[in-house]
Amino acid sequence: MAIELSAWKGKRLHFIGIGGAGMSGLARIALSHAITVSGSDAKDSTVLSALGALGAEVNPVHLASQVDGADFVIYSTAISQNNVELARARELSLPILTRAQALATLMSDSRSIAVAGTHGKTTTSSMLTVAFQACGLDPSFAIGGTLTSSGSNAHRGTGDLFVAEADESDGSFIEYRPFAAIVTNVEHDHVDYFATEADVTQAFADFAATISKDGYLVYCADDSGSAHLASSVIGLNLISYGTSVGADLFIDSINLLPMGSTARVLWKGRAIGNVSLKVPGLHNVLNAGAALAMGLALGAPAAEMLNGLASFQGTGRRFELKGTVHGIRIIDDYGHHPTEVAVTLAAAKRYAGDGRLIVIFQPHRYSRTKAFMSQFATALSAADEVVLLEVYAASEVPIPGITSESIVEQMTNGHFIPNFFEASEWVIAQAKPGDVIVTLGAGDVNSLAPIISDGLTRRFN
Repeated sequence: MAIELSAWKGKRLHFIGIGGAGMSGLARIALSHAITVSGSDAKDSTVLSALGALGAEVNPVHLASQVDGADFVIYSTAISQNNVELARARELSLPILTRAQALATLMSDSRSIAVAGTHGKTTTSSMLTVAFQACGLDPSFAIGGTLTSSGSNAHRGTGDLFVAEADESDGSFIEYRPFAAIVTNVEHDHVDYFATEADVTQAFADFAATISKDGYLVYCADDSGSAHLASSVIGLNLISYGTSVGADLFIDSINLLPMGSTARVLWKGRAIGNVSLKVPGLHNVLNAGAALAMGLALGAPAAEMLNGLASFQGTGRRFELKGTVHGIRIIDDYGHHPTEVAVTLAAAKRYAGDGRLIVIFQPHRYSRTKAFMSQFATALSAADEVVLLEVYAASEVPIPGITSESIVEQMTNGHFIPNFFEASEWVIAQAKPGDVIVTLGAGDVNSLAPIISDGLTRRFN
């Protein structure tokens, strides 16, 4: 459903699930356009209070009557198809949009840049946004994580650029129709939606087909899936980046540091300077390369882009330092695919130095756990000690025989402790000065970071 932003002027949008990170961001941008916004959520929160202060009419309960009088209804994928407000919208024959369709409308009067890929979307989107801000371009943005520098995940800027994280998990990123796009990598994930790797490949091909012919596809030459996608695209301006010889944006002289990195950057054969990052890991060097390649393709000045990347402080739940107690550092990370676990733990080992790496991992979704069980065991084996919580179901029904204990059985350093309190107490008792503790996963494992911090404070004081 392609709707231009002008069609929303003078209309009322009703958001079902307005308290979610993605939905609340869209609501804020809509409010900045002087569009009337209402919405509901299952519970009250500071997010609802903040939206109310901006002028939205919000309610911490779902009621069918709250849809009455709305012109468009937007719903989160977390909302059940049996939701009473969704049912009322159908009864009234109102236009019903997904979050992706609503974001496409909000981007329709901008030069939109969609950042896609199986891994690295949030960080790359954030890097690109901060780099554009350093150039004075003031882009609008809608990102899946919170920018550390601004404390926000969505904003309407004064410039004509709009940076959007493009989530492939349900195939809805084909709605965006961007001017330009980045694809960081293409790998099998979201097995609840994509049965095979070929299904994922086709979804990205469908996405690439929606990019404006006047725009760009920036892709990672180091990633076989991304490179294959580029080789199959016809009629698009292609820009490659990576450590592979021949890449349009070529990265070399890489120096990986405990909590950052440096590298030299060449743009189409000419050295343009060094990138210096405050976030660790080779994967983040590549993410920065993606942001640089897109900025340079659009004519942004290299020096200002590099300065912006040097100032980048990260995003929430992406190798985020949550505290240091008696020389023990606590990191929280969103990694939930074996590839993400592997690169996160490689960075964490470097960060730990002579200290040990202790991980609390919460697998996310039974379908993903079943598909990648042995890969998870291998990736987690990089840590010194690993506590596995039970699988975070998300919206899935448990699959018989699929449990975190099955992963532990394939490991020599794994401990199955499904109880959150007992898992925290085990880690608190084990940790020594110099160690790094990582809470890892896309569920609610991050809630343990402050509990561990408090427990370590009690233990050592």
